[in-house]
Amino acid sequence: MTDSKIERLIAALLRAGVLVAGAVVLAGGCYYVAAHGADIVDYHKFGAQPDTDRLLHRIVGGAIALRPRSVIQLGVLLLIATPILRVTVSLVGFAMERDRLYVTIAAIVLALLVYSLTSGMAGG
Repeated sequence: MTDSKIERLIAALLRAGVLVAGAVVLAGGCYYVAAHGADIVDYHKFGAQPDTDRLLHRIVGGAIALRPRSVIQLGVLLLIATPILRVTVSLVGFAMERDRLYVTIAAIVLALLVYSLTSGMAGG
């Protein structure tokens, strides 16, 4: 595995991740507008989001059931997962090249990403 192959793989991964996430959000948004476009919204009352819009397994289950808000949330999660997957692919590529310094840096970045994501979920 050479540096240029890793760079091309990462570029393709980022491109595909953003395009897929965007397509999922767009599809979910169109579906949401089609299903709820005529609903009257009361901006005087705000409430917490239901679990179906906050918990990963419920978001995936809702998207499988074609719940419009869950489809949108799944697209956002795919967008969040794209840079995490990029760091993971970089880590594997650097490990294959036996570049210890960059493996260490990528592992630290990945650990910080995962920590910040999971600690944010625990607090919310």
